Amino acid sequence: MTVHDIYAHSERQLHNFIDNKILDYTDLRNYDFGPNQPAKVSQLSPYISHRVLLEYDIVKEILAKHPLPKTEKYIQEVFWRIYWKGWLELRPNVWTDFVKESSVGNQNQAYLDAINARTDIDFFNAWVIELKEYNYLHNHTRMWFASIWIFTLKLPWQLGASFFLKNLYDGDPASNTLSWRWVAGLQTKGKNYLATKSNIEKYSNITVGRIDLINNAVPLSEAYQYPIQSLSHNPKSRSRYRNLLIFETELNQQHLKVDYAGYENIFVLLLGNNKRKITLSEKVLTFKRDLVKSFQITFKTPQIINTKFIENYCQSGKKLDVIYPFVGENLDYLIELQSTFKTSLNMIFRNNDIYCWQFANKGYFNFKKNIADILKQILQDGTR
Repeated sequence: MTVHDIYAHSERQLHNFIDNKILDYTDLRNYDFGPNQPAKVSQLSPYISHRVLLEYDIVKEILAKHPLPKTEKYIQEVFWRIYWKGWLELRPNVWTDFVKESSVGNQNQAYLDAINARTDIDFFNAWVIELKEYNYLHNHTRMWFASIWIFTLKLPWQLGASFFLKNLYDGDPASNTLSWRWVAGLQTKGKNYLATKSNIEKYSNITVGRIDLINNAVPLSEAYQYPIQSLSHNPKSRSRYRNLLIFETELNQQHLKVDYAGYENIFVLLLGNNKRKITLSEKVLTFKRDLVKSFQITFKTPQIINTKFIENYCQSGKKLDVIYPFVGENLDYLIELQSTFKTSLNMIFRNNDIYCWQFANKGYFNFKKNIADILKQILQDGTR
């Protein structure tokens, strides 16, 4: 697949899944027989996490072809991503604290053995190799991996979450951080996830054998409290300035609140590792660069820039509209940019994101109760 083909390829993969696989998803989604076997899941997450494919469009396309009762489980999984984003937007200090702790202990020998596939657990080592080679792991395997990392190997969850972000094509600050917290027992207080021999052997081709997996561990706890905060920017803002900035987490121009033709310049920025606190592998950065280049080719107008360019631009006192990049390293960089250069930044949000995030103030069960209303909003709203 060339850079030119990425958008078309992601659409083909989506349509193939909807036409041929989605009706089997509920029954088969937990099975993972390895990277060289036919996938039982969509494997669309690398494109969804960069919004090459937009969650709301995916849901619309599914419901245009299949009734909700037959596709509800997959649609719920799409909404998990939206829920995680909203939950973190309302509690951004969870991300801030994770970043601070994401490298603590990374010279520990047990950690170095784990990330270099040198543990005593052969199938865990195989997952590490698979992650580095394919930059992807099945979601069920990610849960097993995180559980073994935290409770059997007794390594800090923050180091595991950072290791995933470094190597996953679909690494997402919200989904990744909060999923690791969920396995640890921090997200749903007092309830952790423990990988068991029977579950691994049922849903994979792995023989656990005599390996002693810890499956009666006490959930982790933390002293911190994370009260809900208001969004730090006005979510109702529209185009205000003459230049627009987009990050690689929002590579979709289907956003009708923005008159793209009305901008003098549209800039696309991908942060390098010199501006990140969590270092990405070169393969992940290359994947992101290819997505950005494909975005430029597909939509023709954007100008790919680097941080030196945008910092000089801000230093000159110019103002920017920004497609909101979500809590994560891109937003951290913007906050730093604003603080350093006193730049005027006008954040632009998607209507559907704001609508959905109001239901992310509690657990997913509360969010799930509102999916019917969310679907009405998605199907009626043309601004996405």
